[in-house]
Amino acid sequence: MLFQRLFTLSGLIACAVLAVFAWQYQTAFSYEPVGPRAYPLLILGLSAIGLIYLTIRPTRLNKGYDDHPLDNATLRKIGLCIVMLLAYAALFEPLGLIISSTLIGIGLAMLYGAPWKPAVLVSLGLAIGLYLLFDKVLDVPLPLGLLSVLE
Repeated sequence: MLFQRLFTLSGLIACAVLAVFAWQYQTAFSYEPVGPRAYPLLILGLSAIGLIYLTIRPTRLNKGYDDHPLDNATLRKIGLCIVMLLAYAALFEPLGLIISSTLIGIGLAMLYGAPWKPAVLVSLGLAIGLYLLFDKVLDVPLPLGLLSVLE
C-alpha cells in the first residue's frame, strides 16, 4: 500500500508541475472566452482529485491488501497503456477528439477486462460529452479531425 500511495503522490506532484506550465499558456488572440488553459487545467484538476482520493482513501487493516507484485502481465499492461497514450497524443489532431478519445477509451477498457459493449458505449458517450462540454459550454474549439465534414 505504501508503494501505491507514494506513486499517487508522485502523480499529484506531476499534476502540480504540469498545471504551472499550463497556467502560462498565452495566445496573441483568443477565439474562446476561457483561453487555451481551460482543457489542460480541467484534466489536471480532475486527475489531481482522483489522485488525492487514491492517496487518502481508507483501506483494510490486514496486511497485503492491494499489494500485488509487478509480474510480467502487469508490466505488459503498463507498457501497453504507455503506448496507447502516446498513440492518443499523436492521433488527437488528425482523428479529432471524439474518435481518438473513443478509441483510447475502448482500448484501455478492454485492456483491463471490461466487456466490449459497455466499453464502446461509455467511451463514445464520454468522448461526445467532453467535446460538447468544451465546444458548446466553454466555447473552446477542439479538433474534430475526420468528423470535420459534419460541421
